[in-house]
Amino acid sequence: MIRAALVAIGLLAALPARAEVEIQEITTPGGITAWLVEENSNPFVALELRFRGGTSLDTPETLGAVSLMTHTLEEGAGDMDANAFATRSEELAASFSYNVYDDVLSVSAKFLTENRDEAVTHLRESLVNPRFDQDAVDRVRGQMLSIIQSDAKDPNAQAGRALDQLIFGDHPYANSGDGTLETVTALTREDVLAAHKAAIARDRLYVSAVGDITADELSALLDRLLGDLPETGAPLPGRAELNLPGGTHVTPFATPQSVAVFAQPGIDRDHEDFFAAYLLNHILGGGGFESRLMTEVREKRGLTYGVYAYLANKDNADLWAGSVASANDRIAEAIEVIRDQWARVQTEGVTQAELDDAKTYLTGAYPLRFDGNGPIANIAVGMQMDDLPTDYIATRNDKVMAVTLEDVNRVARDYLDPDKLTFVVVGQPDGLMPDTAAN
Repeated sequence: MIRAALVAIGLLAALPARAEVEIQEITTPGGITAWLVEENSNPFVALELRFRGGTSLDTPETLGAVSLMTHTLEEGAGDMDANAFATRSEELAASFSYNVYDDVLSVSAKFLTENRDEAVTHLRESLVNPRFDQDAVDRVRGQMLSIIQSDAKDPNAQAGRALDQLIFGDHPYANSGDGTLETVTALTREDVLAAHKAAIARDRLYVSAVGDITADELSALLDRLLGDLPETGAPLPGRAELNLPGGTHVTPFATPQSVAVFAQPGIDRDHEDFFAAYLLNHILGGGGFESRLMTEVREKRGLTYGVYAYLANKDNADLWAGSVASANDRIAEAIEVIRDQWARVQTEGVTQAELDDAKTYLTGAYPLRFDGNGPIANIAVGMQMDDLPTDYIATRNDKVMAVTLEDVNRVARDYLDPDKLTFVVVGQPDGLMPDTAAN
């Protein structure tokens, strides 16, 4: 019976999305705002909670504390130890997931309508009354230390860390969300309790629900689930000052293939030019095998298996970033080609055919994101955090189609900045010395 119920949740979560997503905004008697997509054809609900702040709330002395706390939430709550909590989750055929990133702590829950009240009570215990037993804290700590040790041997992880440190300086974004061997080893249970108080509070809460639940039922559920959380958490960090000096910066690392990550200033998600930049990025480096970078770096020259660029919008920083990997004796050439394409697109722009192809792909792929209750709930809560309107899903493709070739090429001229395009290389690259500036 338990296994059948869990399989049912998986199948219901994967059902095709509806052609239209109608979002209701509700406010509970307790003052919690949430977005609801009511869908009664299947007895299943997906609930998404987001708490703004994430690992950027760590102090310099307690790096990794928010991550350790987050991943210990399901290791016992109330009168249940870790095994009892997991057993009860399985009995309820309920699925809970707790994750944390630079700017957000996320909680995802999926449960059947028939077990909704019991599942919510169970979830509430993990959020309001987590045990943080010492043995559970130590067990999760060990997992985190293993990840840190593994990342120390991974050139991709090291390249990302080196770029963050260069760009963000003394801002929390420069720190690893997993902490360091030293800080994680030193964390105490009191640090975990302090991280819980700092990160999980109502003043930074965003909620969405999709599935078999009415507005009144959701309202009562949320006040019961979240009403006892603290009103306020720790202060959120301020805007990051970006250090993007240009050039190529090398970190020696024993590996036959170098990894290069790169970035320049980006564009805010709510800027009027965002969609033009989004389309431009797809053409330049975000469009897979059809992108300029993939064509020039991989297809024409065989310098890499993959190269990509993307718009990275953090709460307190906006970057235009990307990554490439190549053999030590070829990475310098790959970087040169990327720089050349960055400058070429800035000065020459893109073609109408490229823009039309990008529009076709991005508008056609968008509906495929809504492939079940869980993904829709995830998208809806993300929309809230980006301060988008409830009708954004219906209007998004219109915004993409409204972008003109003139818009895209103006954005290329105004925003692409080859002088600030900064590369960090981790490896043993031929022809590139540590901390040398590119020509």
